[in-house]
Amino acid sequence: MKRAVRIDSLSVAGPLLLTGDDLSVDDVWDVAIDLRWVALAPSAVDRMRRSRSLLDDLRGEHTYGVNTGFGRFVSESIPDDQAEDLQLRLLRSHACGVGVPYPDEVVRAAMVLRANAIAKGFSGARVETVELLLGVLNAGIVPYVPARGSVGASGDLAPLAHLALPLVGEGEASLDGVRMPGASALAAAGLQPVRLQAKEGLSLINGTQFMSAMASLGLTRALRLARTADVACAMSLEALQGSLTSFHPAIHAARPHAGQVASAANVRLLLQGSAILESHRWCDKVQDAYSLRCAAQVHGASRDLLEYVGNTVSIEINAATDNPLVLLEEREIVSNGNFHGQPVAFALDCLAIAVAEFASISERRVERMVNPSLSEGLPAFLTREGGINSGMMILQYVSASLVSENKVLAHPASVDSIPTSAGQEDHVSMGNAAGLKALQVLSNTEQSLAIELIAGAQAVEFLAPLQPGRGVAAARAFVRTLSERLREDRSLSADIDRVAAAIRDGSLLAAVVADVGEVH
Repeated sequence: MKRAVRIDSLSVAGPLLLTGDDLSVDDVWDVAIDLRWVALAPSAVDRMRRSRSLLDDLRGEHTYGVNTGFGRFVSESIPDDQAEDLQLRLLRSHACGVGVPYPDEVVRAAMVLRANAIAKGFSGARVETVELLLGVLNAGIVPYVPARGSVGASGDLAPLAHLALPLVGEGEASLDGVRMPGASALAAAGLQPVRLQAKEGLSLINGTQFMSAMASLGLTRALRLARTADVACAMSLEALQGSLTSFHPAIHAARPHAGQVASAANVRLLLQGSAILESHRWCDKVQDAYSLRCAAQVHGASRDLLEYVGNTVSIEINAATDNPLVLLEEREIVSNGNFHGQPVAFALDCLAIAVAEFASISERRVERMVNPSLSEGLPAFLTREGGINSGMMILQYVSASLVSENKVLAHPASVDSIPTSAGQEDHVSMGNAAGLKALQVLSNTEQSLAIELIAGAQAVEFLAPLQPGRGVAAARAFVRTLSERLREDRSLSADIDRVAAAIRDGSLLAAVVADVGEVH
């Protein structure tokens, strides 16, 4: 990660000011992926200072996490002279995650989300502490956070503790791709560690920010997949000489699910001007297979489910998920359950299910293109010299493998629970597990749609000199910049990875949109 890239993005986008109330999924992507600079808005600074002042005024009362132990130790009183030590020990004890670390972009997203949650002014953390968190983020420091260890009940305790340790000069972090002790990373960036005061350790780790980070970044990728699925379907429809009749607007107006209507409209847009479709308009074929004829209905159902996911994520990334909450207007500090990850866990499981269906129906279209019994006259496995060449035979195998893995990963994690903290925390969300599964489903589906686009580009070219619609032609041309036409056998792994990356970063969609206008 090069800090120069972050500075360039700052000059283009300007700093993102956190208020705690209006962060968007696009903002999270800009920070996590494009390295946008982040700062606290003046309104957030004011509210945070007033919240901290109220906490200091009321801290003489018996208040969870301020002068008590944690979890089952809630009945244990902690004297004022041990308040700072209590917060430091909290981070140390809870930082016991295991396994491979989260991707850097997930950690960066969690950092901005935790800062935004505290910026709401319900946590009681000092402005200086959050400014250090943002200083670490803006400096390109990425805390080392193992991805497993959260059950998603009192939020993402273990991951957030690992994230917070470098702020106190402990733990590990990476700077410019080099992993080092947290204290060394701070020093290299010219930052000083913070001494946590009452409740600040708890304010840093009580929340749903890692599962929300995966949900936020995952939603952006999923929405790109929804549009890409329509592009891939349109290309396959051309290749298989299917009918545009199934996408007639009156059909979808008669069953007006929003996602279905939008998907059908996309396909019609992408196929405008198609000489291929025009050439067989009056053929005697009555109906296409479901993977073509019902594509808008299937894609649309996934789109509608993603709409629910988006609503949930938009609320969660601007929510107060601390315990206890400092209520300024009521002048109270109250214990609560806003840290419980069930809403996000459900959303992540739904995201995985929705995205898995894009891959499932895509694989069926790939099968129809490579199978000479189903491909409407295309050469077997999309190669002219079958036998000496296997052509695109194994592309369908790979897609089938990815789809089968998705079926396992789509099993919901959010219906599981296991008691923790000696029964005090007796129902948990498993939101972190849902998030990790969802990330894998997203990756698998990006590769599955890449396979369909590569196969579709090859198949359409066998129908020359007839040309496809403008949108399909634009998609094929872009795919050809990443994957040359297959004339004799070669490994296609790198081609799939390149096209999948273009789906993920939005460049493939951008190329299509530049030619035909917005694909919704």
